[in-house]
Amino acid sequence: MTEQPFETVGETRGGRWLVTCDHATNIVPSCVNGGSLGLSPADMARHIAWDPGAAGVARALAERLDATLVLSRFSRLVIDPNRGEDDPTLVMRLYDGTVIPANRAIGEAELDRRIRTFWRPYHGEVARLAARRSDTVLLAIHSFTPQLKGRPPRPWQIGILHGADDRLARPLIARLRAEDDLGGLCVGENEPYGGHLPGDSVDRHAEAFGRPNVLIELRNDVIAAPADQVAWGARLAPILEAALAETGA
Repeated sequence: MTEQPFETVGETRGGRWLVTCDHATNIVPSCVNGGSLGLSPADMARHIAWDPGAAGVARALAERLDATLVLSRFSRLVIDPNRGEDDPTLVMRLYDGTVIPANRAIGEAELDRRIRTFWRPYHGEVARLAARRSDTVLLAIHSFTPQLKGRPPRPWQIGILHGADDRLARPLIARLRAEDDLGGLCVGENEPYGGHLPGDSVDRHAEAFGRPNVLIELRNDVIAAPADQVAWGARLAPILEAALAETGA
């Protein structure tokens, strides 16, 4: 029996926010190559397999925002829910200098099976929950590594990603940049990644429907401990609420 590809938390909560965590876990379900992609435990603990700390922040934010939360239950190396079905990086064969043995020679049949088993059910659940009300606001939570191999260190503790619909991102960035009680908060706009990709989660569930949205990237060293994840949730929730109120959406 295949493991559940998503976890839904707080479905009966009354808030309009829908929080997602696409890369919540580094689990390789047993139906995928016997539960191993051929990587060491150390590699599976790295950012290449999941977004460390992101799930804890997402849980804390969802609770404070009275929001429903959807988390993936499979590693991004099994298949990446933050990519479109036709994206060539949907299943990574090489990531940040590490070859993924079980993905190197993946064929069309196995790719299609992973799409049907994991990718589509996860997105089906997000779509179902987003469609429950007409004023849904999508909040996607991710984390990023402080430094990719051979690249410069990343200075941002937090990055706010947006596409053409920046009505929520703009006031959020302004409010975060005005905040300095943690000391020298470095806020990136579309950093360390730029905007949204066609077919990615925010594009699919928010941009395509005109829903207010924002994607938050937190550097994973600042959310390494559970207490840090809770603290960031407590810090960001009122700022998000204030930014949303400012939009009038």
